[in-house]
Amino acid sequence: MRCTPWILLATLLTPGACFGYPIFGSESTGIKRLEHVRLVQEGQVAGRGILAGQQLTLQQVDLRLLHQRDMELSPANSEFTAEIKHLLGDDADRYAMAVLDLSDVEHPRYAEHNGSVAQNPGSVGKIVVATAVFQALADAYPEDLDSRRRVLRETVVTADDFILHDGHKVFFWNPQNRQGAHRPIQIGNRASLWEFLDWMLSASSNAAASATIKQAMLLVRFGRGYPVEPEISQRFFAHVPQSELSALLAKTLQTPLLRNGLDLNALRQGSFFTATGNRKVPGTRSYATPRELMAYLLRLEQGRIVDEFSSREIKRLLYMTERRIRYASSPALQDAAVYFKSGSLYRCQPESGFECRKYHGNKLNLMNSVAIIESPATDRRLYYLVTLVSNVLRKNSAVDHQTLATRIHRLIEAVHKK
Repeated sequence: MRCTPWILLATLLTPGACFGYPIFGSESTGIKRLEHVRLVQEGQVAGRGILAGQQLTLQQVDLRLLHQRDMELSPANSEFTAEIKHLLGDDADRYAMAVLDLSDVEHPRYAEHNGSVAQNPGSVGKIVVATAVFQALADAYPEDLDSRRRVLRETVVTADDFILHDGHKVFFWNPQNRQGAHRPIQIGNRASLWEFLDWMLSASSNAAASATIKQAMLLVRFGRGYPVEPEISQRFFAHVPQSELSALLAKTLQTPLLRNGLDLNALRQGSFFTATGNRKVPGTRSYATPRELMAYLLRLEQGRIVDEFSSREIKRLLYMTERRIRYASSPALQDAAVYFKSGSLYRCQPESGFECRKYHGNKLNLMNSVAIIESPATDRRLYYLVTLVSNVLRKNSAVDHQTLATRIHRLIEAVHKK
């Protein structure tokens, strides 16, 4: 399907009928992966179709609290908190979470359990990287959205050794021969800045995240002079003292959080996501609390993360997750729009009778999820935000989060049944 004149005319009667997102997201962003999604959905190429909740149009993927910009997190409702804690069972002390039910936006309900507990956010910290990019773009072009889009779409990023080492696979799509492949990003691979943002969030690629952090630092340093020639970038990172690079890294990732009303003592991404990136530019610790992650999601929905344009684009990137995993994989959410990021970190130590497996760590088993749920996607009768961190040892934390997502959804569903 293409936006021919008669289809464009039809959009006057059916808003969003064209330029859908993500199915037609490639038209506006240049993210080639989304062209593959569209072609699969149209039956033109083979592939896995998308769920009902993943088929919103560009106009439907929008911010929901633009008229509630003064809303702040209220004290936790004791009854709602008790209900949420009950869902956690015997391992409740190993969980920390917050739930904001906005299904009745005039009467929000907030639950918080261990809301100030901080742990390494893992890949959830990639939302901070996205924020850094959009903040730097807004600083360079405060009144010029077209220039921001141009930089995102037309800047060609070439992967270099900052991506080493990462085994996450991303989807490469060649529009010319309509061939695609899932594989790790390799040195020399080229794609737009928008595509690297997509790989970072949709496939949770650490290589893409580190490449994006590097670009964000260059954006902060050179402003409207970005993008810079590869030789300039290479000289910059080779000859600027590490102490100055570390200071620039902190300015790039952490200052935007402060400027957007967040508490740096409760939410911080302090480093690159790859060993080589961290060796070249030493960083600091990363951590997050459920309460501050909830404050981030609330501000995002209010258009207060950088500005409305930036908040909207970050939310759209979170909607384009390549596969729904962990919390977002709950069968109860199949018809829901889910805006989602997760992160994990596990470690094992010798233990008699215990087999170390992915997400089953017996020394450390961190799993983190943030999600905005609109259910069903088309009418959003239920609307709530969830932030969750856990460290439940020896159990499959991915399945645990999936199960918890179902329980939370059924709880909120029962409240708003009428």
